[in-house]
Amino acid sequence: MSYFEVKNLVKKFGGLTAVNDVSFSIEKGKIFGLIGPNGSGKTTIFNCINHYYPLSGGKIYFKEKRIDKLPTYEICKLGIGRTFQIVKPLRRMTTLENVMSGAFLKTSNITKAKDKALEVLDFCDLFRHRHFPAKGLTIANKKRLEIARALATEPELLLLDEVAAGLNPKETETAMEIIQKIRSSGITILIVEHVMKVMMGISDRIMVINFGKEIARGTPQEIVNNQEVIKAYLGESYAQGK
Repeated sequence: MSYFEVKNLVKKFGGLTAVNDVSFSIEKGKIFGLIGPNGSGKTTIFNCINHYYPLSGGKIYFKEKRIDKLPTYEICKLGIGRTFQIVKPLRRMTTLENVMSGAFLKTSNITKAKDKALEVLDFCDLFRHRHFPAKGLTIANKKRLEIARALATEPELLLLDEVAAGLNPKETETAMEIIQKIRSSGITILIVEHVMKVMMGISDRIMVINFGKEIARGTPQEIVNNQEVIKAYLGESYAQGK
């Protein structure tokens, strides 16, 4: 069995099937990208992995343990962390205190939580902002704070949800560097992103979904040249060269 595996995932909301029989696996230490048009079901898959949504069908395994029946906090304790597409820092707290909130998952000791948070802030290039109110950070720094807070939980698998959205080219490059550093530290990554420069530049493999179903899977180069992917993003006429 793979390090992380999703088998025949189905998620329904009433009569709407948001995710329809999606399966994939991720090898340890790899970056697996998940892309698709808006509304295709990408974030819903994340929410199912973390059990924010109960599954309508299918199974999810992490290190050969079935996790789809576990509560969210237990899944995080097992080593699956995540960021959120819409960043929501604890506004009245400092950057340091925000990251400490994640560190408290693994320790109840304030000194240890603070030491862990400072280490992560330095890793994410936020150390100089450690005493700054989180609500006053720039969008780029809030995105990094979101990553730092997740890293403070000491994940083995990290789910990144659009961490480059809204960033300028220089900020995007920095985000890519941080993601590569995370992978180099031994953490496996599942990433959802609309910025194709990011996805094509860092992913080992990519899966494309549309209307809740897989339409393609392969290396970044294979995905770029896939006609079904081009059709999903740019339309039938573009795919046919009209």
